[in-house]
Amino acid sequence: MPFDGRILSGVSVLAAVVEGGSFVKAADLIGITDSGVSRAIGRLEARLNVRLLDRTTRSVTLTDEGRRFYEEVKPHLSAIEDAAAVASGTASAVRGRLKIDIDPFFLPLVLAGRLGPFCELYPELSIEFVTSEHIGDLVSEGIDLAIRFGQPRRSSLVARKLVEAPILTVASPRYLERHGKPAHPSELARHRCLQFLDPYSGRPFEWEFVRGQESVEVPTSGPLTFTDPKSMLQECVAGTGIAQIIGWGIGSLLTSGELVDLFPDWHGERFPLFAFHPSRKHPPAKVRTFVDFCVEIAMEL
Repeated sequence: MPFDGRILSGVSVLAAVVEGGSFVKAADLIGITDSGVSRAIGRLEARLNVRLLDRTTRSVTLTDEGRRFYEEVKPHLSAIEDAAAVASGTASAVRGRLKIDIDPFFLPLVLAGRLGPFCELYPELSIEFVTSEHIGDLVSEGIDLAIRFGQPRRSSLVARKLVEAPILTVASPRYLERHGKPAHPSELARHRCLQFLDPYSGRPFEWEFVRGQESVEVPTSGPLTFTDPKSMLQECVAGTGIAQIIGWGIGSLLTSGELVDLFPDWHGERFPLFAFHPSRKHPPAKVRTFVDFCVEIAMEL
């Protein structure tokens, strides 16, 4: 098929639809009418002889063929955007829209309440946070950056380890009054332990304790299993059970005595925080700047 500039134009409209999630939002993004978006998509589908989108009154989603096509062309669109930024001298500007797939613990307990100064520093940048069960296809989902705890699972993404967080085992004084304080991690097998679900395995995370060269794995059980760390922390404070949790964002609870660090000598286990972005040599300035901000915040805790 000879090059047709209308295909490139249609692909840019398709990208706006995928990014916005609807024809209306796509029209706002690129500055044309809703009907103009519809006609552009129709012309692209006719030119390619394939249906790219499933349309309903409430949503617009990529078909299987559309998803495959979009995954192929999106990196090239990004490359064109990068080249245009270099040509216009704005490659180092922190502006535009940044969509981040953020870890469900890191956002509410680490970043929340600390984002205001960052927004004031970069007033031309808008950030959208989403949290999915696990990292999907960043390109097709229009995500610029993913920040997650745990080892990388997808080799197609560029992964950068940012920092390592300590794992603490905590309980409330109320729980300890009723059930006693364990003297050694091995005693947790007889306690009510709040479980946190690993989204990849579908099973609760194992409890491990590290002190110097010594490592102990303890089988634990309890009445509740969570996928939301903030809810698990609230139940721990309420005295429902013992929890293992990342040691960031709970300093005030430890200082006030609402939680007790049960094993301060067993803080050797670390949980790495990674940044993921689609494969490209030089991620945009907005991505690099936000990643550096996350590292700075984590190092202060």
